[in-house]
Amino acid sequence: MIRFEDVSVRYEGAAEPAVRGLDLTVPEGELVLLVGPSGVGKSTLLGTVSGLVPHFTGGTLRGRVTVAGRDTRTHKPRELADVVGTVGQDPLAHFVTDTVEDELAYGMESLGLAPHVMRRRVEETLDLLGLAALRDRPIATLSGGQQQRVAIGSVLTPHPAVLVLDEPTSALDPAAAEEVLAVLLRLVHDLGTTVLMAEHRLERVVQYADRLLLLQAPGATPVLGDPAQIMAGSPVYPPVVGLGRLAGWSPLPLTVRDARRHAGELRERLARRTGGAGGAPAPAASGGPATVVPEDPSATVPADPATTSPADPATTAAPTTTVTTDSAAAVPADPASAVLADPATTSPADRANGAAADSAATVPAEPATTSPGRPAGAAGGRSVAAGTGSPSAGPRPGGGPFGVGRLVPRLLSGRRSRAAGAGRRAGHRDDGHPGIRGAERVAVVEGLAVRRGRVEALRRVDLSLAPGEIVALMGRNGAGKSTLLSSLVGLVEPAAGTVRVGGVAPHRTGPQELVRRAGLVPQEPRDLLYADTVAGECAAADRDAAAPAGTCRALVSELLPGITDDTHPRDLSEGQRLALALAVVLTARPPLLLLDEPTRGLDYAAKARLVRMLRGLTGGDPAPGPGSPRNPPVHAVVLATHDVELAAELADRVVILADGEVVADGPTAEVVVASPSFAPQVAKVLAPQPWLTVTQVTEALTWAE
Repeated sequence: MIRFEDVSVRYEGAAEPAVRGLDLTVPEGELVLLVGPSGVGKSTLLGTVSGLVPHFTGGTLRGRVTVAGRDTRTHKPRELADVVGTVGQDPLAHFVTDTVEDELAYGMESLGLAPHVMRRRVEETLDLLGLAALRDRPIATLSGGQQQRVAIGSVLTPHPAVLVLDEPTSALDPAAAEEVLAVLLRLVHDLGTTVLMAEHRLERVVQYADRLLLLQAPGATPVLGDPAQIMAGSPVYPPVVGLGRLAGWSPLPLTVRDARRHAGELRERLARRTGGAGGAPAPAASGGPATVVPEDPSATVPADPATTSPADPATTAAPTTTVTTDSAAAVPADPASAVLADPATTSPADRANGAAADSAATVPAEPATTSPGRPAGAAGGRSVAAGTGSPSAGPRPGGGPFGVGRLVPRLLSGRRSRAAGAGRRAGHRDDGHPGIRGAERVAVVEGLAVRRGRVEALRRVDLSLAPGEIVALMGRNGAGKSTLLSSLVGLVEPAAGTVRVGGVAPHRTGPQELVRRAGLVPQEPRDLLYADTVAGECAAADRDAAAPAGTCRALVSELLPGITDDTHPRDLSEGQRLALALAVVLTARPPLLLLDEPTRGLDYAAKARLVRMLRGLTGGDPAPGPGSPRNPPVHAVVLATHDVELAAELADRVVILADGEVVADGPTAEVVVASPSFAPQVAKVLAPQPWLTVTQVTEALTWAE
């Protein structure tokens, strides 16, 4: 179906080709997954199939790419539209109509299909992708994940023989991603559709691929092979593969189910080496169930970590046995790319990527079991893994799941200052629901309700935030996460209830004052970037924040080394734009930092860089530079994310929204393990033990030795 014959692509001004030496055939009815670090040419390769490269992006294409017998050098994208359906990294750039139903029909109308065929296919697609309730909605009012589903649906309705998908699940919640992938599998298996897909969240898709195409470095010869064999040597891999590498399992597992079949011996090693008595430790949520507050704040649900689902959301793994508490874990290849800033060689067609490799190492989360004198529900959750905003930061006496008399105090070294500092500010209300005491609160939301036209986006939302606290907002697409962030910066006015940030109501506060109290990095960082150069963005940020000249540029230099002043923000990759937008927001040093889907388009190493950066802002890591004192906990951070691995790695607290209401709010180790949809892969594999990430397992085994 797709034939590459000695294909190479070089962009104007580039020293090396973005893609080189590509010679392979993708047969009909196969799902091929492109894997590799950011900036290695995955998007460029996809663009050669759809004809966007070189007809739209420019550059020089050597060799030949044929799709269903059509040469993409001589056929422009519009001449391939009946054969190839393409979904890029930015759904908004894909839309040409105003409503969901019109968008689904547009491609078929352009191809001249009969009205009755169009009607039937629109209805089928609405049902397949769970869009029926949104059929009349304006696309501009949808959440990022809903827009992504519409974009995918719009290329499914014409029934193309080839689908080219670039990060198709990046904005989807775990359940929605599973639904989309199930639809793609049906097309592959039942209709013989050929799918070529690039995706950073490998844990979601690698088990469904027939073959993997590995691009290890820019211009390197791609390697095509069996998924398990490719994963054995890939510089990027999902957590379940990282766990398999660490434990020496062969063949490497690609699914949670396969990993659990291997995991018995590893569970026993962890139980022995961490001082667990008589078998496996208790699950992280066993001592205090996650708080559920739809109506009654005291209502709880028990954790069920043993439950698993086919979709294994999220990211990061760390196969090395070296403890690395303040830096990204070692990776087999491409160490130079382990930064949030993407390589300067990123091509125009590869702009939604981050960097390359693996996640920052963490330490095990303190289990939520209760100790004498501490009430159930008051456990600090992530007090070990990322520092906590609760009073439970100290080590627990006795022989609990981690053998706390021996292991936990050692693992806590280097994390104690943040936990203790945040613990002095954060408390728990009598009902066990996490709350913050007194005037130290950065933000307080009480009984918040927000309406967006006919939609009640939020209702009866309560939330408190303290300095030094990192909170992950989670929930399905359209649950109200972005609306809640918008209410904290005054972009939407409450229909009921109150929002106070730094003691003021955001929607009644002028921008010049509010920018010093709260800053939002939206789903699309470019929405904050309007100047023609990086220097122009920095100068505007300094003026807006009334900061000394050069403040923003210093932050950019730290986050984006090597980026020149005259670089246009549109020429930056997704990870670079995120870093620039973050520097713009941080120029005013707002006590409350809000990030909406910050890992969208980032690979594992880029996320590791982001984790370290956010820990530094909340006082979790030392300031940059040798011998620097530990940062004071100035900022509180709220992340709206579908990346459950990021939440497991970073968040002190997880708040889950559903249909505009808070349905769970508690320590990370309790909340994510209690939900099959939001549990990280390692938690599913090693349940009922309390481990959340590969690096926690690595450090536990290493420290115990």
